[in-house]
Amino acid sequence: MIIRSKAPLRLGLAGGGTDVSPYSDMYGGLVLNATINLYAYCTIEELPDCDYIEIDSYDADVHERCVLAESLVIDGKASLIKGVYNRLMKDFALPLVGFRINTYNDAPAGSGLGTSSTMVVAIIKAFVEWYSLPLGDYEISRLAYEIERKDLQLSGGKQDQYAAAFGGFNYMEFLQDDMVIVNPLKVKRWIVDELEASMLLYFTGRSRSSAAIIDQQKKNASDGNTKSVEAMHRIKQSAKDMKLAILKGDINEFARILGQAWEDKKKMADAITNPMIEEAFNVALEAGARAGKVSGAGGGGFIMFVVEPTRKKAVIEALSHLPGFTMPFNFTDGGAHGWKIYATDDVRTLKKK
Repeated sequence: MIIRSKAPLRLGLAGGGTDVSPYSDMYGGLVLNATINLYAYCTIEELPDCDYIEIDSYDADVHERCVLAESLVIDGKASLIKGVYNRLMKDFALPLVGFRINTYNDAPAGSGLGTSSTMVVAIIKAFVEWYSLPLGDYEISRLAYEIERKDLQLSGGKQDQYAAAFGGFNYMEFLQDDMVIVNPLKVKRWIVDELEASMLLYFTGRSRSSAAIIDQQKKNASDGNTKSVEAMHRIKQSAKDMKLAILKGDINEFARILGQAWEDKKKMADAITNPMIEEAFNVALEAGARAGKVSGAGGGGFIMFVVEPTRKKAVIEALSHLPGFTMPFNFTDGGAHGWKIYATDDVRTLKKK
């Protein structure tokens, strides 16, 4: 039997960073994000007669075979896969069965689209499908967060896991004790179409590790750094304001909020912007872009630009002279899902949930 799953990556539209402790514990965080048609994928092939686990993690460039055991050693290789396996074995006492697991992303790691957290959700979803585990969207999101942030001690926030599991446009509240409330937004089709026509996704050509930036944000919040904390307060407010702008279809206000949020975001940590990012902004704005913001922690990855649709081709042409590239995208409604493929007399049949 083969099990497959996919989970959508997301654009962090507003409020990003306020989902990171200790800010979210001290002040409460608000984030507005939306999933797009780029995905993290996981395939598990059951090998019932084998006493090993074969791992093919293409994004991490890890290809190894592990002895079948109740717990795998976390050694820096394919840590996300091993972390999910260890936690699920511990929590659900899964049977010891050999399998082959394959994972890959549509976007590079460090892209600012939540690739790592989305991959954890996709892996969990594959196991949920395989063993019919009683986990809904909230449970999968919380489990993915705990595996990354607590079990593996990887720096980051909470929004990516919930975006990947729920999908669509979501207004999220982050409270004390890791409590999260996801409020799905019902955005009219014409508004989604106008947003897609008015937005441009540009990859800077450089991936980055978000850990150092996030660690500085956490320190600034803990130390009560006035400049940083006040910027985060304004970023949180931008999530409220942008929610209203999107629901009304006010693209002018959407662009204004996005641009202001970028200016505030740069005050949260020193490494959020750099000359490469600033050059991309200058080129895009001179060609007709109205505003922009880096998706994710910053330092590299993807930049979202808001562009008058009739100027979109001109901005794309201007950016084409830089090392990066533009990537077409569409917003998506659905979150993570999985399906099974059964082999019967060498004919595979599909069953989807």
